[in-house]
Amino acid sequence: MGLASGPRPLTSAQDASPSSDPWSEWLLQRRHGGDPDHECVIRGQVERIRDRVLDGARLSPGMVLVDVGAGDGLISFGAFERVGRSLQVVLADVSAPLLRRAEQTALARGLRDRCSFLQTPAERLAGIADHSADVLTTRAVLAYVPNKAAAVRQFHRVLKPAGRISIGEPIFQDDALQLAALTRWLEGRPPDAKHALNRLHQRWRAAQLPSTTKEIRRNPLTNFTERDLVGLCQQAGFGEIHLELHIDVRRAAAMSWEAYLDTAPRPHALTLREIFAAQFGEEEQRQFEEGLRPLVESGALVERDAIAYLTAAKPR
Repeated sequence: MGLASGPRPLTSAQDASPSSDPWSEWLLQRRHGGDPDHECVIRGQVERIRDRVLDGARLSPGMVLVDVGAGDGLISFGAFERVGRSLQVVLADVSAPLLRRAEQTALARGLRDRCSFLQTPAERLAGIADHSADVLTTRAVLAYVPNKAAAVRQFHRVLKPAGRISIGEPIFQDDALQLAALTRWLEGRPPDAKHALNRLHQRWRAAQLPSTTKEIRRNPLTNFTERDLVGLCQQAGFGEIHLELHIDVRRAAAMSWEAYLDTAPRPHALTLREIFAAQFGEEEQRQFEEGLRPLVESGALVERDAIAYLTAAKPR
C-alpha cells in the first residue's frame, strides 16, 4: 500500500485524537453554514473540481494512488468509482477526525482493505515509502502549507519513475490584492457616511483574508500564484508540466441569511456572525444586513473562483 516504516497508520479503534478539529469542523459544518440545501450546492462545486483532478491523474487498474489532504475521501472514492477496487489508495491528511470519517466510508463501501490512512502533513508524508506511488493528487492543500517547496519535494519522493501528480489549487492572491487596494483607498478618505458601506465591506473581508501587501506576502494562502506552482514543480525535478488556470465568475446560489451568517469561506476563517460579534456594533450590523441580505437570499451575489489545475510527471 505504499507504506514505509514510521508512524503508526491511523485506525479508528486506536486513535485518541479529539472528535473534531478546525479542518473537520469546516468541511462538515462551517463550509455550508449547516444548511443541507447549500451543502448540496457546495458538494456539486467540489465534485467538479475533483473530476478535473481525476481527469489529469489518468488512473488505470492496479495503480497506487496517494491522496494528499484526502479530507473525507472526495478524490479517493471518486477514483474507486472510475477505476474499480483494483486500486490501492493511501489517504493522507493532518486531520484525524476526517481520516476516521473516510475510514467509515471505506468500510461502508467495502473498500477498507484497499485503503491505508495516515495522519501526516504534506511537507513530510511520513510513513509513505520512496518510489511507491503511481499517482499523487491534491485538492486545496498547498494553499494551506507554509513550506510549499518541501511538500512538492515530498510529492516527487514518493512517486515511482514516470509517476504523475494531478493537483487543483485555489489561487487567492488576486482577491487579496483587490482587498489591499480597497484598504489603501479608504485610508485616504474621510470617515463619513458616503464611504460607510465600503468601510464595513472592507472590515468584513479583512477579517477573512489578508488586506495589506505585507500580510499577503506572509500568508501561505496568498503569497503564491499559479506561476509559482510551475516553478516549484520544476525545482523539485518534475517534467512534462502543464497548468491551466480556470477562473469562474458566476451568480452565487440563493441561501438563507442565517446559513450565510454561519458560513466560513475556508478553514480557519471567521463566519460573518463571528465577525459581527467581535467587530460590528448593532447599528453597523443592521446597516450591513440591510444592504447584503436581499442579495444573499435572492441569489444576486456574484462569486469568483480561481483554481490552478496542474499535472506533471517524474522522469523515468
